[in-house]
Amino acid sequence: MPTEPDLPLARRVATLGFLVTIFGLTLWILSPFLASLAWAGILAYVTWPLHRLVGRRLPGRDNLAALLTTLAVTATLLLPLLWVLFMLASDVTAASAALKQLATTGLPPLPAEVRTWPGGDWIAGQYERIQSDPEWVRGQMDALGLTHAATLKLLAGGVGRNIAKFGLAVLALFFLYRDGVSVLTQFRRVAARWIGASAQGHIQAVGVTVRAVVFGIVLTALAQGILAGFGYWMAGLEAPVLWGVITALVSLIPFVGPVVWIGLCLVLLANGESGAALGLFLWGALVVSWIDNLIRPLVISGPTRIPFLLVFLGVLGGLHAFGLIGLFLGPVLLAVSLAVWREWLGHVRADAG
Repeated sequence: MPTEPDLPLARRVATLGFLVTIFGLTLWILSPFLASLAWAGILAYVTWPLHRLVGRRLPGRDNLAALLTTLAVTATLLLPLLWVLFMLASDVTAASAALKQLATTGLPPLPAEVRTWPGGDWIAGQYERIQSDPEWVRGQMDALGLTHAATLKLLAGGVGRNIAKFGLAVLALFFLYRDGVSVLTQFRRVAARWIGASAQGHIQAVGVTVRAVVFGIVLTALAQGILAGFGYWMAGLEAPVLWGVITALVSLIPFVGPVVWIGLCLVLLANGESGAALGLFLWGALVVSWIDNLIRPLVISGPTRIPFLLVFLGVLGGLHAFGLIGLFLGPVLLAVSLAVWREWLGHVRADAG
């Protein structure tokens, strides 16, 4: 039995063990739903001005205001999604049939005029190297599942298997609208208790980063998908809506979007449509990629005062560590780390002065 002077230390150890156990088990229970809750939190923060506007029109009716805002946000997300799914229904079938034919017959000869382009000999050499190995092309398509309509639907969004997660996010969104102010106030009090006066600055850094990343990544990817889809339609490609959606999804990852339109340029070349291939390449390089290389760093790095290299690493690292939600969590964590670093630098300068 411990002696009297040892009791405070024993109590502290027991209290720490109790807290670690309770919070660890709580996170374990909630772990299947953390992604949905994170999406709900991001949506609530970004659309909070809309909820405040609705709340001012309905004073004292918090439940109704939260319900109306939730329905408005859900409809804004669902209606375009349903329209895209409707457009994809025929596009997926056409794209799957074209890829099956390509996998069966192999790549056709490259148009002769390609060699007259700048760098045309190199392009022709690379193409002929791939063309000479049809089994490799077929194996790559089979490995990616690109000859199956079901796989293309999954690449187009995987909406069906995520309906339950989306529903949970909508449910959580309602409660965040209704009780968000109270939850944020409690969180600020706890953060101030454990971190101190600097907690407010860290919370502000999280908010600014989330908003900048949402607008910088999502809106840029959406713009790239729309512009790329228009280019696919102008080039006469089959399933332009499908490829536009895939381009938008792929463009969530910085500098990966060109993989789609460059691949489609090669498909056009393989079909003898060298003019359309060149036009699509110029459209992708001068218009679609221009948005990614210019707008995204300005939108994200400007408000957050974070170097774009850190944002870039945060997006890629977060995606690898946490999945799709890591697109936002990665830059947020780096923003908090940078805020702490700048705070330490401020203390060092103050002590030196």
